[in-house]
Amino acid sequence: MISPRQLMRRYQLSKIIVLLLLLVLVGWVAIPGYLTGKWPWTNPPPVTNLKQLKTLRQQGLKFSKLSGWKVLHVQKNVQIGGRKWLVQEIQNQQTVAILLLLPQNGPKDQPQVEWLDIRGFHRWQTDSDRALKFTVESMPTSGKPPATVEALFFRSRRAEQTFAVLQWYALPNGGSTATSRWFWEDSIARVSNRRISWVAVSIIVPIQSAGDIELYRPLVKGIGEIVQAQLMAETFQL
Repeated sequence: MISPRQLMRRYQLSKIIVLLLLLVLVGWVAIPGYLTGKWPWTNPPPVTNLKQLKTLRQQGLKFSKLSGWKVLHVQKNVQIGGRKWLVQEIQNQQTVAILLLLPQNGPKDQPQVEWLDIRGFHRWQTDSDRALKFTVESMPTSGKPPATVEALFFRSRRAEQTFAVLQWYALPNGGSTATSRWFWEDSIARVSNRRISWVAVSIIVPIQSAGDIELYRPLVKGIGEIVQAQLMAETFQL
């Protein structure tokens, strides 16, 4: 049986190992920058799929007939907070939903407080915040494992309207509602002179004011899977 003292030693050892790995990573990035005077955070590598991101910003996301959804309306440059979003109204046989997209706009553009901006813009009152996790198959030719998305799912209210909302930052290999995942993946990518591009996604579905929001989980999850898969196939594909 392992004693508490042994457990504490193992815990401290693991913390030391993690700290050493972080120091190695920082040194790997900082030392070449110190010697050359070119710091990766002041002169970041280019975003290789910036053209695709700009196309997304101008044209929006395309939905195939197989997805069951079609685009009814596209509105560009909708000012929400300090950002200009693209807004798409989409529809299937039973539901109309709103898709908000904010693609990365350049090598120094970072995700910030987009979710607060959206809540403030719509003057929402929110509740029932919870995680919604889903996976999307990667391109068959990539040889990569399925992409995992950890999104935020909640209910919002405004005046007489109620919505189910799903939000996350889409990345080439998945996504998360937290900016920290992009930050760490992008920091590691910069070591090898690469970047991790991102697209902020917010899906808004009108729902009944009463009832369990879990009833709408399959619907918003299905839309989220389609959006993430399409971004991986077109916007993030080089």
